[in-house]
Amino acid sequence: MHLIADAIVLSVRAHGEHGAVARALTRVDGVQPGYVRGGHARRLRPVLQPGNMIRGAWRARTDEQLAALTPELLHSRAALHHAALPAAALAWLAALTTAALPEAQPFPRLFDALSGVFDAIEAAPSARGWAGSMARYELLLLAELGFGLDLSACVSTGASDDLAFVSPKSGAAVSREAAAGYEARLFALPAFLIDGGPAEWPDVLSALALTGHFLTRDVLIDRRRDPLAARERLMARLQRAVA
Repeated sequence: MHLIADAIVLSVRAHGEHGAVARALTRVDGVQPGYVRGGHARRLRPVLQPGNMIRGAWRARTDEQLAALTPELLHSRAALHHAALPAAALAWLAALTTAALPEAQPFPRLFDALSGVFDAIEAAPSARGWAGSMARYELLLLAELGFGLDLSACVSTGASDDLAFVSPKSGAAVSREAAAGYEARLFALPAFLIDGGPAEWPDVLSALALTGHFLTRDVLIDRRRDPLAARERLMARLQRAVA
């Protein structure tokens, strides 16, 4: 195996006294793990921070062997780790992507979307500028893994207009008329998830409640539940930001 690709660092854990095992998302070759010699030492720790864009060179004698990874920093997002809310968002999105995606399978749309969310977090003065794109990323991840929500038409009537709710069981949209009397049992469907328009805070929180339900039910199960703690911390910070 010999792979050279630009990648987003997702996770790093110490391995031995100075080494580290890093996982990074490439556009064409998916999540790629690699052992970084000296990765836990002072010189490389700033390079391997989650969210950073690197150019990685992975080398291994066989596909079954853990590759040796040599990283070159292309773009640092270190500043995000020093602001509480951006740091919480970055930690959650990196942890979610690490836990959810199988290794070595291509997810180019997720690579582009995750890079876009991180760019938005860097550019925006507050969470109001990027929280909506984070909800869209979660929705896309569900779809890419085969758990996509059907927001195209009402599951009861087949109508495509006045869609206002989502069934927590089927993940399908429900029109306002069909939901009459059952609103409390359904998730609100924010319009920006359908039309791509601007997202106000109440809509963002509704969207994150919706995606969080299906991520917990369908994706972050068994041993992959650990990232949910990062999401809880993020949601608590978002709630405080809204208040």
